[in-house]
Amino acid sequence: MNDQTVSSPLELHHPEREELVLTQVLFALSDPGRLEIVLQLATGPLEMAHCHLNDPSLPKSTKSHLMKVLREAGVIRNEPKGRGRVLSLRRDDLDHRFPGLLDAVLRAASSPEASPHRPSGA
Repeated sequence: MNDQTVSSPLELHHPEREELVLTQVLFALSDPGRLEIVLQLATGPLEMAHCHLNDPSLPKSTKSHLMKVLREAGVIRNEPKGRGRVLSLRRDDLDHRFPGLLDAVLRAASSPEASPHRPSGA
Protein backbone atom coordinates (compact mmCIF):
# COMPACT_ATOMS: atom_id res chain seq x y z
CA MET A 1 0.00 0.00 0.00
CA ASN A 2 1.30 3.45 -0.78
CA ASP A 3 1.83 6.41 1.55
CA GLN A 4 -1.54 7.76 2.71
CA THR A 5 -0.12 11.12 3.75
CA VAL A 6 -2.16 14.07 2.56
CA SER A 7 -0.55 17.39 1.77
CA SER A 8 -3.15 19.60 3.47
CA PRO A 9 -5.98 19.18 5.96
CA LEU A 10 -8.49 19.79 3.15
CA GLU A 11 -7.23 16.88 1.03
CA LEU A 12 -8.61 13.43 1.74
CA HIS A 13 -7.07 10.06 0.89
CA HIS A 14 -8.42 8.42 -2.25
CA PRO A 15 -7.18 4.93 -3.14
CA GLU A 16 -5.25 4.64 -6.38
CA ARG A 17 -6.94 2.87 -9.29
CA GLU A 18 -4.81 -0.25 -8.73
CA GLU A 19 -5.85 -0.35 -5.06
CA LEU A 20 -9.60 -0.63 -5.74
CA VAL A 21 -10.95 -3.87 -4.28
CA LEU A 22 -14.12 -5.42 -5.68
CA THR A 23 -15.56 -6.44 -2.30
CA GLN A 24 -15.09 -2.92 -0.93
CA VAL A 25 -16.71 -1.36 -4.00
CA LEU A 26 -19.66 -3.78 -3.81
CA PHE A 27 -20.06 -3.10 -0.09
CA ALA A 28 -20.06 0.65 -0.71
CA LEU A 29 -22.73 0.23 -3.40
CA SER A 30 -24.89 -2.08 -1.25
CA ASP A 31 -26.40 0.65 0.95
CA PRO A 32 -29.49 2.45 -0.46
CA GLY A 33 -28.27 5.85 0.77
CA ARG A 34 -24.83 5.43 -0.77
CA LEU A 35 -26.36 4.12 -3.98
CA GLU A 36 -28.60 7.19 -4.11
CA ILE A 37 -25.48 9.40 -3.94
CA VAL A 38 -23.87 7.41 -6.78
CA LEU A 39 -27.02 7.80 -8.91
CA GLN A 40 -26.88 11.58 -8.42
CA LEU A 41 -23.20 11.69 -9.32
CA ALA A 42 -23.75 9.60 -12.46
CA THR A 43 -25.01 12.77 -14.17
CA GLY A 44 -21.90 14.75 -13.20
CA PRO A 45 -20.01 16.23 -10.24
CA LEU A 46 -21.97 17.92 -7.46
CA GLU A 47 -21.06 20.27 -4.69
CA MET A 48 -21.38 18.37 -1.44
CA ALA A 49 -24.03 20.83 -0.24
CA HIS A 50 -26.21 20.02 -3.28
CA CYS A 51 -26.09 16.25 -2.84
CA HIS A 52 -29.45 15.44 -1.25
CA LEU A 53 -30.85 12.15 -0.05
CA ASN A 54 -34.52 11.14 -0.09
CA ASP A 55 -34.52 10.98 3.72
CA PRO A 56 -34.27 14.60 4.93
CA SER A 57 -34.20 13.43 8.55
CA LEU A 58 -30.70 11.95 8.15
CA PRO A 59 -28.18 13.89 10.24
CA LYS A 60 -25.21 15.50 8.49
CA SER A 61 -22.90 13.07 10.27
CA THR A 62 -24.70 10.12 8.64
CA LYS A 63 -24.49 11.73 5.20
CA SER A 64 -20.79 12.40 5.75
CA HIS A 65 -20.25 8.77 6.74
CA LEU A 66 -22.05 7.53 3.60
CA MET A 67 -19.75 9.68 1.48
CA LYS A 68 -16.67 8.56 3.42
CA VAL A 69 -17.43 4.88 2.74
CA LEU A 70 -17.85 5.62 -0.98
CA ARG A 71 -14.60 7.62 -1.06
CA GLU A 72 -12.56 5.04 0.84
CA ALA A 73 -13.81 2.28 -1.49
CA GLY A 74 -12.74 4.37 -4.49
CA VAL A 75 -16.24 4.93 -5.85
CA ILE A 76 -16.23 8.72 -5.53
CA ARG A 77 -13.74 11.56 -5.29
CA ASN A 78 -14.26 14.28 -2.66
CA GLU A 79 -12.15 17.36 -3.36
CA PRO A 80 -12.02 20.90 -1.99
CA LYS A 81 -13.39 23.71 -4.13
CA GLY A 82 -13.47 27.19 -2.68
CA ARG A 83 -15.22 27.02 0.70
CA GLY A 84 -16.97 23.76 -0.11
CA ARG A 85 -16.29 20.32 -1.50
CA VAL A 86 -17.11 18.69 -4.83
CA LEU A 87 -18.08 15.05 -5.19
CA SER A 88 -17.51 13.15 -8.43
CA LEU A 89 -17.93 9.57 -9.54
CA ARG A 90 -14.69 7.76 -10.36
CA ARG A 91 -16.24 6.21 -13.47
CA ASP A 92 -12.98 5.86 -15.45
CA ASP A 93 -11.19 4.13 -12.57
CA LEU A 94 -14.12 1.81 -11.85
CA ASP A 95 -14.60 0.97 -15.54
CA HIS A 96 -10.89 0.22 -15.90
CA ARG A 97 -10.73 -2.07 -12.85
CA PHE A 98 -14.18 -3.67 -13.14
CA PRO A 99 -15.47 -3.29 -16.73
CA GLY A 100 -19.26 -3.06 -16.94
CA LEU A 101 -19.84 -3.12 -13.17
CA LEU A 102 -20.83 0.51 -12.71
CA ASP A 103 -23.11 0.53 -15.75
CA ALA A 104 -24.86 -2.62 -14.51
CA VAL A 105 -25.30 -1.19 -11.01
CA LEU A 106 -26.61 2.15 -12.31
CA ARG A 107 -29.00 0.41 -14.70
CA ALA A 108 -30.33 -1.88 -11.96
CA ALA A 109 -30.59 0.94 -9.41
CA SER A 110 -32.52 3.10 -11.88
CA SER A 111 -35.08 0.34 -12.44
CA PRO A 112 -38.24 0.66 -10.27
CA GLU A 113 -38.28 -3.13 -9.76
CA ALA A 114 -34.75 -3.10 -8.36
CA SER A 115 -35.55 -0.76 -5.49
CA PRO A 116 -38.87 -1.68 -3.85
CA HIS A 117 -38.45 0.91 -1.08
CA ARG A 118 -38.01 3.76 -3.57
CA PRO A 119 -41.21 5.20 -5.06
CA SER A 120 -41.66 4.82 -8.83
CA GLY A 121 -40.44 7.82 -10.77
CA ALA A 122 -38.15 8.96 -7.94
